[in-house]
Amino acid sequence: MATAIECRGLRKTYDGKVEALRGLDLDIQAGECFGLLGPNGAGKTTTIEILEGLLQPTSGDVRIFDQTWHDNERTLREWLGISLQETRLSEKLTVRETVELFGSFYRQPRPAEAILEQLSLTEKADTWVGKLSGGQKQRLAVATALVANPRILFLDEPTTGLDPQSRRQLWEIIRTFQKNGGTILLTTHYMDEAERLCDRLAIIDHGEVIAAGTPSELIDRLGGHHVVEFSVNGTRNAQPIDVWAALVGVESVRTDDGLVSLNVCQPHLTIPALLDAVESQGAELLHLTTRQASLEDVFVRLTGRHLRED
Repeated sequence: MATAIECRGLRKTYDGKVEALRGLDLDIQAGECFGLLGPNGAGKTTTIEILEGLLQPTSGDVRIFDQTWHDNERTLREWLGISLQETRLSEKLTVRETVELFGSFYRQPRPAEAILEQLSLTEKADTWVGKLSGGQKQRLAVATALVANPRILFLDEPTTGLDPQSRRQLWEIIRTFQKNGGTILLTTHYMDEAERLCDRLAIIDHGEVIAAGTPSELIDRLGGHHVVEFSVNGTRNAQPIDVWAALVGVESVRTDDGLVSLNVCQPHLTIPALLDAVESQGAELLHLTTRQASLEDVFVRLTGRHLRED
């Protein structure tokens, strides 16, 4: 399979002292949906702007289908479709005029009518952009990227703030683009979105890739396939985390504002042991749930933060 995006040793330093990227490496294969995840300030935006040719790296190499921005800028512009989290569009243009305007920037754009139909915007073709709902505006933003007939689609948090129905509509648009051979680089603050859409993903923090693989591979690396979450009251132990870590089947423990999360392989063994430990501590169990481990658990364990934390 051909490599769509490759970067090696990517570094970016601002003002000679702030290191946004510290030798970042990425390989994104043609035809896959690749997710780039990380907490705020991790270096995601800097990475994407360099890949899009909007920002020069301090050092490192970027190749898109084996072409560089230095040698083939015009060609690469034709290959990329970009949809930002907040795309500022003229509110006094109609939906059709907006798509046609963006199409005019490219040598071989797709027909505006075909794009409007694909994005379910045909009925709104003659409506001013300023009259659209949030979901319609976001679909229009994706339409301005797809009209370029791109080989690679950059989507920066495309479903932020959308209702569930609008989110799922955009998911189908993304899947259709991929089924037709397109490559997608997606950033998102929704872990369920990353799990559903991404073939592979990379988690970055402090300007470096700290984990990469398929969603299932990353969850497997967590150690346990299940999470037992609970909270207790009245414990006599000043540091009960040691008690929880020693329970049968527990791979790792983390606490978050009074809620204890155990990654376990055999919840049917861990839960009875947990109940016995709570009783022996003279504590009261206030809350107990079990679930499958998720990307959110992987992310928090690796970064110490939830994805949506500021």
